[in-house]
Amino acid sequence: MKRLFDLVLSICGILFLLPFFIIISILIKLDSDGDIIFKQIRVTKDGKEFKIFKFRTMRPDTEKQGQITIGADNRITSIGNFLRKTKLDELPQLFNIVMGDMSFVGPRPEVPKYVRMYTADQKEILKVRAGITDYASIYFSNESEILGKQKDPEKFYIEKIMPYKIELNKKYIKEAGLITDIKIIFLTVFKVAGLIKNDNKFEEEF
Repeated sequence: MKRLFDLVLSICGILFLLPFFIIISILIKLDSDGDIIFKQIRVTKDGKEFKIFKFRTMRPDTEKQGQITIGADNRITSIGNFLRKTKLDELPQLFNIVMGDMSFVGPRPEVPKYVRMYTADQKEILKVRAGITDYASIYFSNESEILGKQKDPEKFYIEKIMPYKIELNKKYIKEAGLITDIKIIFLTVFKVAGLIKNDNKFEEEF
């Protein structure tokens, strides 16, 4: 049922959003040189590596400066900043869903570098397909701002944020089901629309 749900919704989404794909593509090309689609190796179910698709939001060839986006990152283009805030940069992942590498809801896929740091217990989250959204995406919607306040953002991400995200993903796996997926999709839409305040206590804990 989950796979059928993903396929039907993603195909309908691609057809409905096609005009927006075209408009966004034009804006990206007008804003800066480079490819329209950004591709990066991520890890999904059973440790399988795949290429995730996103609308490019950074200047070309700047990924080598670091894989974590921190605060007001000067690598981000003008249109890229808008796409990130509205999560429109994630739309090309509808094709990842059709291809079977991702689901609408599931643990956000990490890059291999960080997955190699998982403990045996943390690898439990690789039992399900990676997703476009999850509890962690909602909870850490201000992740870039949190990292921007740290002296060593990558260390903070690895030691504090990543383990927290994994625990939220394990919570999802325990609750997994079509109703849970629909709930998370709606929560994500409400969060992006600003209808849910960012009231997590994560920064206070650390």
